[in-house]
Amino acid sequence: MAHSTYRLGDHGTAVAEVRVLLYRLDLLARPADTVDLRAGDLFDRDVDRAVRTFQQRRGVTVDGIVGPVTWRLLEEAHWRLGDRVLAHVPGHLLAGDDVTTLQRRLLDLGFDVGRVDGVFGTHTERAVKEFQRNVGSTVDGLCGPLTFRALERLSRTVVGGAPEALWEAERIRHRGRLRVVLIDPGHGGLDRGACAPERPEVDEARLAEDLAARVEGRLAVSGVVVHLSRGRLRPGDPAPDDGERAAVANRLDADLVISLHCDASADRMANGVATYYYGNRALGVHSAIGETFAGLVQDEIAARTGLRDCHTHGKTWGLLRHTVMPAVRIEVGYLTHPQDAARLADPAFRDLVAEAVVAAVQRLSEPRDEDPRVLRLPHLVG
Repeated sequence: MAHSTYRLGDHGTAVAEVRVLLYRLDLLARPADTVDLRAGDLFDRDVDRAVRTFQQRRGVTVDGIVGPVTWRLLEEAHWRLGDRVLAHVPGHLLAGDDVTTLQRRLLDLGFDVGRVDGVFGTHTERAVKEFQRNVGSTVDGLCGPLTFRALERLSRTVVGGAPEALWEAERIRHRGRLRVVLIDPGHGGLDRGACAPERPEVDEARLAEDLAARVEGRLAVSGVVVHLSRGRLRPGDPAPDDGERAAVANRLDADLVISLHCDASADRMANGVATYYYGNRALGVHSAIGETFAGLVQDEIAARTGLRDCHTHGKTWGLLRHTVMPAVRIEVGYLTHPQDAARLADPAFRDLVAEAVVAAVQRLSEPRDEDPRVLRLPHLVG
């Protein structure tokens, strides 16, 4: 596993490995070493375009940079179902496209795998064991040649509907109304996130903490149990990564995760609010309730604040992918846009944003008959 970051103009053995992985994914026309030995370890414009295409397809930030996230996804992408024995290994969870395929097939056959996330966790192990029990094979949770053959034999040739959405809605319906919400203030400590050029005291981490406190207070008054993914970090403290934040949500068994951020762009005209949920149509992964809630949040913030509506989008970022419950990430305004930054610096404006988020939670928890977004998933909650 490479830990460094590579981009346009870099060269070396790691870049050569990137080129091979991209070739195997049909994103480079042919291996560079069969064309020009001098270019075999060069991160040229062809590689840059291929990396951006890969990132776009995988639902992560498109920047052309091969950092830890893109490295991990490149390595996951080359696995095909049957290449290796799959099993639940606590502390070292197997991840890859082969796991995603396994989860989809089990889901199509009616087995609850939890989130289709390409990670062989406890939900997937439980579904494999249930499948093995149903077909009369050894119930050990190991997915080897015998289980692969049984899956191939029984997989439906035609599938329809949205089984993942139905399982997700059923899990929430079974729990009853939303009771536990995790608020995730983005960044923190050493990681300050985006910063307003004209207002150095206004940074993303500070704004996220303030918004989290405002949302927390309002939700608590309504009877919801609220947790934060992190406390107030000292300036020299490292911020938890997405995996650690997701682990907190899963450990608390939250019903919903709300991650708060602000955006930034080299284009100082960029402005507005956007909301993200777990989903990537190309990969066939999707949180229907996450998408529904993202739409509710987007509607409420845009209507109450007048921020430009930049819509909702499916992404596979770590926090959205690794939480077993629906999660959304809200990018409230651009700190690089003077007007957005000025509004975010105003406590009264942050109150409006917090009220909008709480209103969206209430609409999800207690849907009215006339609410078109929640009606997409009837019987969402009891």
